[in-house]
Amino acid sequence: MILSADTAVSSSDWNKLDLCSCITAETYEPFCSHTFQINKWEKDGQVSRELWEKAGQQGLLGVAIAEKHGGIGADILSSAVVWEEQMYVNCTGPGFSLHSDIVMPYIANYGTEEQIKRFIPQMVAGKCIGAIAMTEPGAGSDLQGVRTYAKKDGSDWILNGSKTFITNGWMCDVVIVVTVTNREARSPAHGISLFLVENGTKGFNKGRKLNKIGLKAQDTAELFFEDVRLPASALLGKENKGFYYLMAELPQERLVIADLALASCEFMFEETRDYVRQRKAFGKTVAHLQTVQHKLAEMKTNICVGRAFLDNCLQLHSEKRLDSPTASMAKYWASDLQNSVATQCVQLHGGSGYMWEYPIAKAFVDARVQPIYGGTNEIMKELIAREIVGDN
Repeated sequence: MILSADTAVSSSDWNKLDLCSCITAETYEPFCSHTFQINKWEKDGQVSRELWEKAGQQGLLGVAIAEKHGGIGADILSSAVVWEEQMYVNCTGPGFSLHSDIVMPYIANYGTEEQIKRFIPQMVAGKCIGAIAMTEPGAGSDLQGVRTYAKKDGSDWILNGSKTFITNGWMCDVVIVVTVTNREARSPAHGISLFLVENGTKGFNKGRKLNKIGLKAQDTAELFFEDVRLPASALLGKENKGFYYLMAELPQERLVIADLALASCEFMFEETRDYVRQRKAFGKTVAHLQTVQHKLAEMKTNICVGRAFLDNCLQLHSEKRLDSPTASMAKYWASDLQNSVATQCVQLHGGSGYMWEYPIAKAFVDARVQPIYGGTNEIMKELIAREIVGDN
């Protein structure tokens, strides 16, 4: 079964389907091809709300969220199919993976019954777009450097601060805000909490959509919070436990980034193989040149090795056995490989690789942020090293 643009998928349907065979590039093609508004999305710096709702109708959002919480009720391996198929059509604009597999799990895992019922079904339907606001102008990979602060005022909280580089930030209807709630804690990690802030809340303002070198169709914004009054019901999880929730959920975020990176490598390789088999030079195709053949062989080998490791990480995560160091290895290795493959594939395209109308050019610039967000790769190496040399 192939999901078409007119197919609506129920929770029970997903439980009966072999997702690896039913979600394919055809699912995304009506949304993400260059003939269906992708140029407009890149110009606008965002995709349309119609796209989000169509994704909800297709069953592409909240795949791994339990049915009891209003999700699809499949597993993380099924989610991975969705991540990968999006990359196989070179469609980086929709922030579906962040919405479904980074933001929604925080609400499903730590939210109250009221919060879950309020947000999750609407998020699965694509009618409520989610974001998470961690990064600040002075705090990126070091989450203990957060300065956004919420203080109690009776039973309410007053939130002040700013965030930057927030994916889905411009379009979001609800954002999870990482904030300090106890400045006197024995360490910053013991004084961080998470809040659900809805669009339209007084004092919550969205800044400009940021003009990035890549991911042109993905809305990324600055967020500002000025004396935002939040009820006690806006607290996500327990007070001052936010850092621990972040540490528990970050391995999945890093796994998402890693799998997107590996799938992009696979896409870029196929694009390049097709190109060099058609492009003529010196009276024969570029693919007949031994130096090109060896470069393709090297890339293919590295991608296959990476895929084996990523699939193992996905299997470990599906069994709840993926630890933070291993997730960090996956994120650092796959995103570095993505940039290496992107550079080599552009080179093999020659001058055409520098032209925006060629998919490889877009894939090249989109790849650059992967070693940066989700924790820089330098931080990933620190986390891996701690496990190696630390006292266990």
